[in-house]
Amino acid sequence: MSDELKKCREQIDSIDDQMLKLVSERARLAHEIGMLKNGGPIYRPEREAQVLRRLLSQNDGPLPEASVTAIFRTVMSHCRALEKELAVAFLGPLGTYSEEAANKQFGGVSSPVQCASFDEVFRTVEAGQADYAVVPVENSTEGAVGRTLDLLVQTSLKICGEVELPVHHNLLSKSDLSSIRKIYSHAQSLGQCHEWLNRNMSGIERIAVASNAEATRLAAEEPGTAAVASKRAGELFGLNLLAEHIEDDPRNTTRFLILSNHDVAPSGKDKTSLVMATRNVPGAVVQLLSPLAENGVSMTKLESRPLYTGMWEYVFFVDIEGHRDDEKVAKALAELEARAAFVKILGSYPVAVV
Repeated sequence: MSDELKKCREQIDSIDDQMLKLVSERARLAHEIGMLKNGGPIYRPEREAQVLRRLLSQNDGPLPEASVTAIFRTVMSHCRALEKELAVAFLGPLGTYSEEAANKQFGGVSSPVQCASFDEVFRTVEAGQADYAVVPVENSTEGAVGRTLDLLVQTSLKICGEVELPVHHNLLSKSDLSSIRKIYSHAQSLGQCHEWLNRNMSGIERIAVASNAEATRLAAEEPGTAAVASKRAGELFGLNLLAEHIEDDPRNTTRFLILSNHDVAPSGKDKTSLVMATRNVPGAVVQLLSPLAENGVSMTKLESRPLYTGMWEYVFFVDIEGHRDDEKVAKALAELEARAAFVKILGSYPVAVV
């Protein structure tokens, strides 16, 4: 070993020693704060968002932003676990993108609660069998996840956070590429890889299943089949990587919501989601939305969805910038509620951090 290499390693050892002392001190203080909360929520997404934004503003590299947030999310997660290991419900089994989103948001230290459907994810948290839920709400390629929107209208849960997860699909199998006769995946994933599959797997049967992880399980059991799923799902079921990053749009991203039984305080950069309905009269939607413009509130999303109670009746899902406690947002919402036939505030929460 050269003297220069030895010197660098000694410096790393010294830095590691300092990091351990500092992380331990941080954990002690976090535990003390937990004791002072007197039973308040252990997970404070607004506070964690503020911490991450502050750190990113000071990051001069060489680590990219995603690495910085991943490191500090893990630290914060281990500190939270000194009070309680949070139970997080998501669409299972292990290996789904929902699990990946949960690990990203909660730093990987939580008790995973695997559910068989979106309905079960919601029910599990509503019944107090899990602390938080992670559900997909929209994809940059395929659009809204309809069942999630339907359940948001009905649930008592509140949105307390969001996660944006870059989604990279892969073709996985135990068989050779030439022997594949059937491909399993979730319907959304098949849609996101539609053109690649047309070019490279033309004529091969595509079968939609409940989740990408379920697709990998089936592909692991049936010779001559493949799955479109994440690399992690393939590793869990012992599948080989036949082709990677087969999504048609390299910017393919899915947005997930974090749901809980508690509200979230302002973080300084927030979003508010609501669902509403209007009376069936000419110009009703324009009139309904005008309080936003009149109060200088920016709308970032407007999505219509058929109402399950009757034909040709619709509700509108809206995202706006700001927290419901912000003065101009509160004023706009009050005016909107006076005009709408139905309004439900789904939650105010921090805008997703990298």
